[in-house]
Amino acid sequence: MKAIGFFGGTFAPIHNGHLRLAIELRDLLGLDCVHLTPSARPPHRAAPGVSAERRLEWARLGVADEPGLIVDDRELRRARAQQHPSYTFDTLAALKAETPDTRLHLLLGDDAANRLHTWHRWRELFDLAHLVVVQRPHPADVPAAELAEFLHDRTVASVEALSRQSAGLWLPVSLPPLAISATRIRALLQAGRSVRGLVPEAVIRSLTPEDVRALTIDEDKDPAHD
Repeated sequence: MKAIGFFGGTFAPIHNGHLRLAIELRDLLGLDCVHLTPSARPPHRAAPGVSAERRLEWARLGVADEPGLIVDDRELRRARAQQHPSYTFDTLAALKAETPDTRLHLLLGDDAANRLHTWHRWRELFDLAHLVVVQRPHPADVPAAELAEFLHDRTVASVEALSRQSAGLWLPVSLPPLAISATRIRALLQAGRSVRGLVPEAVIRSLTPEDVRALTIDEDKDPAHD
């Protein structure tokens, strides 16, 4: 059975931490590919100052030379036809309908994972995919009781367990830490400092003064999905 990862976010901008996480999980989980999907209308934070189209362009520049990383524009296409937020459930359901014999893996950071119970149709995500949660080096927040109870019988400790069924499991994993965040990158841009080594070179070369102004508007917004 083919295995696909789904990694969503605002990607404002996409950076080397995003790419490294996608690559590490591709290799750890044995995924055929990882879909990086810019959110057009993120439900859990204010919309970025940078347009979804520009963020999509950066994502394509960032993954251009890496096999197995695919930029998926379905949330932007859906936003042009519909006015509601970019719900992960809708995206996974569409991807599953296109590839019914594929095992899907929703890739999350622990900060987003601990708020999963606030997401649209969050329980039904487990009907569509396994959820793989990257644990950060710092102590994680304690998940809400509702979420902890739901996960009690769904949490597994090994990658091998995911191959035994097509969806429905929760796997926490640890990866080598990489201290890169979009929040830090935007702060450096705001201060007129270099972001080389943090952001793909192709993205850096594409940045315009207007891009920098739009990105730094985001500095006072919630960085949880960076």
